[in-house]
Order: sequence, then structure tokens, then C-alpha cells
Amino acid sequence: QVQLVETGGGLVQAGDSLRLSCAASGRTSNIYTMSWFRQPPGKEREFVASIFWSDGNTNYADSVKGRFTISRDNAKNTLYLQMNNLKPEDTAVYSCAITILSKTYRGQGTQVTVSS
Repeated sequence: QVQLVETGGGLVQAGDSLRLSCAASGRTSNIYTMSWFRQPPGKEREFVASIFWSDGNTNYADSVKGRFTISRDNAKNTLYLQMNNLKPEDTAVYSCAITILSKTYRGQGTQVTVSS
């Protein structure tokens, strides 16, 4: 089993920054990718960013390109999401996901609220 714990959410104003963390524990060998998703109020969950664990290649949703940066600490099995220039439309529950040997595990999420 794999456990994921997200931290770093909160209430901020438009233009502020936040850094989310996702710590993975348990059977974390053979990580393929880790990703961030978000679910805005009343909407479906959407992809935010992902990173390949082996080479660090990244992908971003168009809505966050240039503002968000995904990174990882391999030694700590921790994923990060640096979010700059936050906008009210970034308000959502942010959760991380990890894919190991074709199986995906998800965390519970952390709330990010951006006021205008």
C-alpha cells in the first residue's frame, strides 16, 4: 500500500503564492509518475501537472503554465507544487497522485482558496 499526505493549502489573496507538498510513504519503489490534480467547487477533478520520477520531465495544464512549478525530492519521496500569481479560479481541493507499476494511488487533498 501507498499513503499520500498533502500539506500546504490555505486561504490567500489573488497574486499570492503557496507551496504544496505531497509526502509518499509505504511501498514507494518503482515510482513512474507523480501528479497534481484539483477539483474546483461544483466541478470535476482536473489535471494540473505531472512529473516523471526518473528523469524529471514535466507536463502542465495550460491554465497553470508559467505560474505553477512541479518538482520532486527523490530521496524524500516528496512532490511539490509551487503556485505563484494565484487567481480566484485556482480555488480548489488539490490532491496528488502516484503511479507505481501501473497502479495509481491518490491522496485526500488540501484546500486552496484564493480571494479576489
